[in-house]
Amino acid sequence: MDTANLSAFLAVASTGSFSRAAEQLHLTQPAISKRIAMLEQQLNARLFDRIGRKVALTEAGRALKPRAEEVLGLLNDTRRALSNLSDTVQGRLSMATSHHIGLHRLPPVLREFTRAYPQVALDIQFLDSEVAYEKVLQGEIELAVITLAPEVEPPVVAELIWHDPLDLVIAPEHPLAQADTVGLAELAAYPAVFPGANTFTHRIVSALFEQHQITPHISMSTNYMETIKMMVSIGLAWSVLPRSMLDEQVHALPIPGIHLQRDLGCIWHSGRTRSNAALALINLLQQASSMPSEKA
Repeated sequence: MDTANLSAFLAVASTGSFSRAAEQLHLTQPAISKRIAMLEQQLNARLFDRIGRKVALTEAGRALKPRAEEVLGLLNDTRRALSNLSDTVQGRLSMATSHHIGLHRLPPVLREFTRAYPQVALDIQFLDSEVAYEKVLQGEIELAVITLAPEVEPPVVAELIWHDPLDLVIAPEHPLAQADTVGLAELAAYPAVFPGANTFTHRIVSALFEQHQITPHISMSTNYMETIKMMVSIGLAWSVLPRSMLDEQVHALPIPGIHLQRDLGCIWHSGRTRSNAALALINLLQQASSMPSEKA
């Protein structure tokens, strides 16, 4: 059975779309359709129901999915193990990172990595940290550089790279901007824009208010820190931002006794052999952890 056909099957299954699967695998949609047709012919079973533009797994498709993941995972792990017998750093490295880390933390590391290891083909996906975590867990990507979950559980392994202090922020023209100190309850009375409810950062901020038994007035939410900063800067709401993003557009609030922080780092699956390329990138990230971060 052609592993390329299995890869196409898993791409369609995960994206729910032939066109998105084609984009993910850098193929044309007809090529994806042909591979699925060949696989269905080999198995003598229909794998997807196609109703209009919607694509859903059939019973046979649902049965095949975990087995296809296991087969491809074992094959890729074998390739990495054999490749690691040499000290050469080459091949393809599939990784993911969040938009914020990809914009503000990773560029110097990736610049050094591509200079030092030109034979490595980087396949980078920009994903929410929580989505990247699941893709590592499912074996779909080898490495992710993300906001770490408050609790990382096996089989996922985490390496802390950066502490990322967070500040509660408002617009410079906000009614509280001139106050010497501000209380959480006082702040909570104003509209807030929070990181998305499913994000690790949301959990950190929500835990702070729950600890003080205060319910903030959340009027909006988004997963993108740059969008949050814009909303705060124009006075729509208060929020929380990484300290590295602060400038004259926003005002950090002086709240006594409040110290917020999230951890940024890389994760991988403990049951998966790390490639030489992944080990090399992790090494560069560890070196970056001892260097001061750049102002965003």
